[in-house]
Amino acid sequence: MLRGLRNANRLLVIVRCLAHHGALDLIEGHSAAHLGKSIAQWLWRPRHLVKELRPGQRLALALTELGPTFIKFGQALSTRADLLGEQCASDLAELQDRLPPFAFKDAKATVEEDFGVELLALFESFEEKPVAAASIAQVHFAVTTEGHEVAVKVLRPGIKQAFARDISVLFWLAEWAERLMPRLRRLKPIEVVRTFQKTARVEMDLRLEAAAAEELAENFAKDKTFRVPSVDWQRTSERLLTLERVAGARIDSGTALADIGADPVAVVKNAAEVFFKMVFHHGFFHADMHPGNLFITSDGVIIAMDFGIMGRVDAETQKTLGEMLLGFLTRDYRKVAEAHLRAGFVPNHESLDDFAQ
Repeated sequence: MLRGLRNANRLLVIVRCLAHHGALDLIEGHSAAHLGKSIAQWLWRPRHLVKELRPGQRLALALTELGPTFIKFGQALSTRADLLGEQCASDLAELQDRLPPFAFKDAKATVEEDFGVELLALFESFEEKPVAAASIAQVHFAVTTEGHEVAVKVLRPGIKQAFARDISVLFWLAEWAERLMPRLRRLKPIEVVRTFQKTARVEMDLRLEAAAAEELAENFAKDKTFRVPSVDWQRTSERLLTLERVAGARIDSGTALADIGADPVAVVKNAAEVFFKMVFHHGFFHADMHPGNLFITSDGVIIAMDFGIMGRVDAETQKTLGEMLLGFLTRDYRKVAEAHLRAGFVPNHESLDDFAQ
């Protein structure tokens, strides 16, 4: 019962936030959903400034205000244009996974609790100000007692408890969405939340990220165009990940690439080749290769960061993806449609010719 009350309280906070940002306009379907939306909009009127924004932009602002779980969920939803529509999905893709940093004393406490020793027993120096702070963790530069420069990722305090609370509410909302919005049933909102839950849980155990980084590094050990920072396992735990500190230019910074003499065309070509090797040769790929996670060294080597979201591809899926890619490249869209149908991505009752169009 206590959990139910907490969920109800959190739900009120969510609805109020969505209403204030004018994001309830996305709700449609059953009359009960319309009634609930109308009541919420009457109780909590949208702020004047949001009226000029698109629904997706309003939703992005609301999710940012609601905190880490909802920022991550919004990013996951940005890949589901079938759920939200192209424009809304595009707006959510602009969500920035940045939050104010948490206090250094909390980062220090995490290190000392996980390893049972004082911070300076592990690190000769540890920068108090983080270089990056996101929804799940933040990163500090440090130097180990052996003199190695490292980047230390520290899990945000209380993030697991906050996630458990919010995921419970998201499941409740997904269940009601399936009941009250018939058009959403075929898109399986509950499965969307369940997939998000699995992905986020992996991201919150930094040992799994360390293992993923090491596996990716082994796969590309003989490749001179791509590398992964090495893991310091002695300073890695469930809440702490210590990686070799690396330097390079962001892949999307034209100025930085010019400064190191990198050819943008060659960089893009190498990045594409690396990704295809991951998917079609190794069957294990970095699933979050946005520009903020890719850096280029002065000798043209691509360095990947942030291994919290990874994917695996079996041989059958590799074949299907290859057929789709070949179809797109040769403009044989019927081949693309047939590959989708065989893979079960399209319902059997769907017209192959219509889908190929």
